[in-house]
Amino acid sequence: MKALVSAERVRFIVNRIQERLWVRPLLLCLFSIAAVFLAKYADGTTLAQYVPELAPESLDALLTVMASSMLVIATFSVGSMVSAYASASNTVTPRSFSVVVADDVSQNALSTFVGAFIFSIVALTALNNAYFESAGLFVLFALTVFVFASVIITFVHWVDRIARLGRMGSTIEKVENATANALTRRRDAPTLRGLPISSKINAGRAIYADVVGYVQQIDMDALEEWAQENDMRIVVNALPGTFASPSQALAHAIADGKTRHDDDFHCVREAFQIGRDRLFDDDPRFGLVVLSEIAARALSPAVNDHGTAIDIIGTVLRLLVQWQQPSEISDKPAKICSRVQVPQIATSDLFDDAFTAIARDGAGVIEVSVRLQKALYALTQLGDDEMCDAAQRHSRLALKRAEKALTLTEDFALAQAAAKFSQDQQS
Repeated sequence: MKALVSAERVRFIVNRIQERLWVRPLLLCLFSIAAVFLAKYADGTTLAQYVPELAPESLDALLTVMASSMLVIATFSVGSMVSAYASASNTVTPRSFSVVVADDVSQNALSTFVGAFIFSIVALTALNNAYFESAGLFVLFALTVFVFASVIITFVHWVDRIARLGRMGSTIEKVENATANALTRRRDAPTLRGLPISSKINAGRAIYADVVGYVQQIDMDALEEWAQENDMRIVVNALPGTFASPSQALAHAIADGKTRHDDDFHCVREAFQIGRDRLFDDDPRFGLVVLSEIAARALSPAVNDHGTAIDIIGTVLRLLVQWQQPSEISDKPAKICSRVQVPQIATSDLFDDAFTAIARDGAGVIEVSVRLQKALYALTQLGDDEMCDAAQRHSRLALKRAEKALTLTEDFALAQAAAKFSQDQQS
């Protein structure tokens, strides 16, 4: 099979790079060094005839102030970000770390501070060695003013952001946005651009993972190309988010032509990106699990934060309403992988991920039980039969848990009244 880097794999790699704190600072450092040396090219032009002559001492003083302050600010920003990341892991859930660390404002701020420090150091070194003439000095001065202004603007913006980074509300919002993006992509491509299947197929040659971990992404274009070259069909068993092991089949390969007797399915295995952790990108169920974990931690006796659990119920309701919305039809339809069959995510699985923990841990809290029943009732009114059945099933389960956990008869009566829609349907 020819080497192929699909757009989906590129997106996956880019998202992983964005989670690395060193990438943007490194790029901006290289850009800062290049900017200093590019200023030298102004000396070979007629620019010196049109710009005022600057004293090197004035530029030296400005660069010295910047060099001495930027390292301190960069160190302070790293400390603040690490503190925010620790807060997100300890007060929300460790699974939210990846969306918090990918915060663009904080990464841009750190990159700006480090880049400004490198710029000032390199510029000072070149200036003290008489590297520039009058035109180059003016260009360097203009670059210094631009860098200094960028630092001020970035710092003011970043101070407002860092005050919220890692806090409960901010982290929930980031998890919701990541989950919404994953849900939208899966809603618009429910079979990942493959063909649908009604159930898992165990025919053909089973292809097992050679490592243990979670399926993070599937390169559909690579599977399609391999299937075309080998006159085979691929039936995917493990969607992103599935825990893979050498005893569980990632997929089955079915021969359309003559029977194959070789076991060379390395390219198929390589199409399944497997890692130690679940990721938000192509796994919408993981986002719902993380939200459910946040609510469960808030409902624990040690935290006792019922308001956060109620907020999470509203967040999950928004996401499931979005999931039920019609798919957005693109003007440029995506390429269909006609030789790859992929199962769809069951709505009942989404409900299990989102509501089971909340119903279990919030069964003894009447305000949480009632809000959960109201949210489930709202989902039954969207006109989707599968979603209606799942909502009614979870409503009945939540009511059974509340019956055992609520000690006051009047409280259970309130929960029972809120769940009346599922009881009427059952009778």
